[in-house]
Amino acid sequence: MAITQFPVFTVGHSNHSPEEFIKLLLRHNVDEVADVRSSPYSRYTPHFNHEPLNGILNDMGIGYTFMGEELGGRPTDRSCYDADGRVRYDRVADTDPFDDGIRCIIRGADERRIALMCTEKEPLECHRTLLIAGTLTERGVAVAHILADGNLENHEATMDRLMELLKLPHNGDMFRSRDDVIADALNRQAQKVAYVAEKLPAYGNGRKEPL
Repeated sequence: MAITQFPVFTVGHSNHSPEEFIKLLLRHNVDEVADVRSSPYSRYTPHFNHEPLNGILNDMGIGYTFMGEELGGRPTDRSCYDADGRVRYDRVADTDPFDDGIRCIIRGADERRIALMCTEKEPLECHRTLLIAGTLTERGVAVAHILADGNLENHEATMDRLMELLKLPHNGDMFRSRDDVIADALNRQAQKVAYVAEKLPAYGNGRKEPL
């Protein structure tokens, strides 16, 4: 049983026009957009820059909150990167800011319908699915992905697509449970799509201290 009154949605702004994007949100009665881009700007679709997007959403009665510092896929803490400069989602998930962001989303989903917004059209190519949605579902939150055509795909179905893509057994095998296989699939996909920094950020203190 889900622990929040409403499910949490995810959506990629992709190259949608403002009108197309608003239609996606209204179709699913979204009350608020939580922007989980590390930098809330788009070179190719400037209407998704922080300021104009906030205005467009407000005009339609939809709230906007920037949460890239807590839930972004390009953290400023060097300890969240491996030796090759690739973001390690498991390390991001172990930081206090990320945990704070997740708790904020969970509290909010008890009062309104929230959509986590990032850039990528395909959910499986974005940290909103591989990192954030996985963490929310682990904590008992129902998550569904708004696809580019407006259809809704629940997170379990998205994970089935990922395992199909990677040719992994949907229901586990003799040695692994379904959850184990999903964890393996997420790790493999993260290796493909996680951000790789040309220059590593400075060390930070965002990682949780061991209990």
